[in-house]
Amino acid sequence: KDPGHITLRRLNRAEYNNTVRDLCGVDIRPADSFPNDDVGYGFDNIGDVLSISPLLMEKYVAVAAKVAHAAFQNPDEALRPVVFDPPRLTYVNQSARTGDHAVLAALNSEVACDYNFPVAADYTLRAVAYQNQAGPEPAKMQIKLDDKEVAVRSVVANGRDPKPYEIQVHVPAGRHHFSVVFTNPFHDDTTPTGRQQRNRDRKLNLKAMAFVGPLQGATALSPLMKQLGSVPADAVARNGAARKFLTDFVRRAYRRPAAKEDVDKLIRFVDTAQGQGETFQQGIEYAMTAAMCSPKFLFHVETDVPGSVHTVKSAAKSAGRSGLKMGGKSGVKTAALKADTGRSLLNDFALASRLSYFLWSTMPDEELFGLAAQGRLQNPTVLAAQAKRMLKDPRSRALSDNFAGQWLQLRSLDSMSPDPKRFTDFDDGLRQAMKTETELFFQSIVNEDRSVLDFLNAPYTFLNEQLAKHYGIDGVQGGDFRRVTLAGDQRGGILTQASLLTVTSNPTRTSPVKRGKWVMENLLGTPLPPAPPNVPALSDDNKGPLVGTLRQRMVQHRANPACASCHARMDPIGFGLENYDAVGKWRTADGDTPVDPSGVLPDGSKFSGPAQLKQVLMRKKSLFVHCLAEKLMTYALGRGVERTDRCSIDDIVVSTQKDGDRFSVLVAAIVRSDPFRAQRRDRGE
Repeated sequence: KDPGHITLRRLNRAEYNNTVRDLCGVDIRPADSFPNDDVGYGFDNIGDVLSISPLLMEKYVAVAAKVAHAAFQNPDEALRPVVFDPPRLTYVNQSARTGDHAVLAALNSEVACDYNFPVAADYTLRAVAYQNQAGPEPAKMQIKLDDKEVAVRSVVANGRDPKPYEIQVHVPAGRHHFSVVFTNPFHDDTTPTGRQQRNRDRKLNLKAMAFVGPLQGATALSPLMKQLGSVPADAVARNGAARKFLTDFVRRAYRRPAAKEDVDKLIRFVDTAQGQGETFQQGIEYAMTAAMCSPKFLFHVETDVPGSVHTVKSAAKSAGRSGLKMGGKSGVKTAALKADTGRSLLNDFALASRLSYFLWSTMPDEELFGLAAQGRLQNPTVLAAQAKRMLKDPRSRALSDNFAGQWLQLRSLDSMSPDPKRFTDFDDGLRQAMKTETELFFQSIVNEDRSVLDFLNAPYTFLNEQLAKHYGIDGVQGGDFRRVTLAGDQRGGILTQASLLTVTSNPTRTSPVKRGKWVMENLLGTPLPPAPPNVPALSDDNKGPLVGTLRQRMVQHRANPACASCHARMDPIGFGLENYDAVGKWRTADGDTPVDPSGVLPDGSKFSGPAQLKQVLMRKKSLFVHCLAEKLMTYALGRGVERTDRCSIDDIVVSTQKDGDRFSVLVAAIVRSDPFRAQRRDRGE
């Protein structure tokens, strides 16, 4: 067996943010200021592309000092109230930014933001607002925290003198959702037109949102301050306290037992700081900063089980004698290519890190550390049980953010700009609703341990009022998302969700090519070769008058023999989704032309419309499970899948299908596999 080689890889931005959060107890997302991570094989955690530039190294040093100081924030500073102005607001339904304020005009229109509250304490939630008076009562503003009402305020201020409306509430530490909702719109048809026109509609105008605090009841001591405790007066006792603290910090920061030489290096920072007249705490901060600039923190350093290295050549000869095959070739021939390599098991701490960064995008927790210290993680049963435990933990949301966000291209949704003249209903609120639907859908399959085939044809989804109206689904009211059982065959599965349909479209029209190509590569695992050179792209609708329907123009495009072979495979799939426009709204006609969603695949499979297309894909479910296994394996290992991984992936697919295709079974099979638990070592490494 050849488990493959993984390039030493650094933490990407998401992993860095999550790791310093769990290591130091602060959630200030310092890596957001780093340069974007490069992408390989569809993901941004691939070792071959995660380089370190001089600029990034400078940022590591600056950010480490910032994180260390935040972890030891002075209690007086922690209790001093400050004003937090949210950097980004989300506009839902009929709310929109106009000039220096947001206008909320429709029922349940909403302006919201997320913020990370530094400590658990009482905070004042502040909304500066005024109303456009209409009807017998003032505008009513509902203030919500984490989508739960905390207060309703009558807004009587006018545009000449906006007023702050406040509510004091206790907020736990961490990220929370703060929103303002307009609850009583009013329209008066009897008001005369002209100068009084503006008085026909009651509106809520929001000038600003802010948090003030922490007020009373703050938790002054951070977790690391509590762990360090009071500073001993005696120098020897201080050295002992520093060594005890840093030994545990190094264990967690380097994700393995602390070596004495590592702690000795850091103790020098504490001694030097005190020798220059600085405080003991400042010395600890310097030592933490140095640790967080070490390659042992910044990189996934994966060491072997002592004595586990053996040559692939000897294993291959044994396989050849027994008549087994390796990677589609005889074992002896494979060994000839790898004669200078060896296979080694990862030690338990490296395995704990590989597992935690796969499922949580962060460092291991104490349970994983404990099992690693006992040498139990190499037991496949224990490893699979830990994977299932971790999938039920809230930190598994990282799979939705980082794996699904890239596999399903949700990260691209923010940069999509559908033509506002053609798609007048599309706004930032709808964009965010599309993204939330797919995230909640993916998370439901993970948390509820559903069949991965639900990705293709689930009978449910998650909607709020705005997205439900976009889909033409009645009975959903308000800005909150809820599970909705789907009727009919227009919706069901990721292929019919507006997020995916939007990112695989052009600004002015749908793109059967993009949609078909995405299905081929991301659902069926059959990537297409790059387009031949010097072949012009299909003209878009904003480049002058066009002749024929989109389908007719695509037929003309395929007249080039260099294009025909690939387009014959992907275009029919894309046309099967033509009932959805460029922002995922159902349609039966494209302008004045009826939509023709029929298609024939090269294997003779015929379909007409998305429902029948999904039935065709369900008949190819083994291809889908194999593709998803490859995607998850690539993400889990931080490298591309190689020819030598084929046997392992085939075994993973068989195991998954034997147990109902459940998501946890797929993940457990991956973490038990040889490529996950071992790696190839070149001699001399």
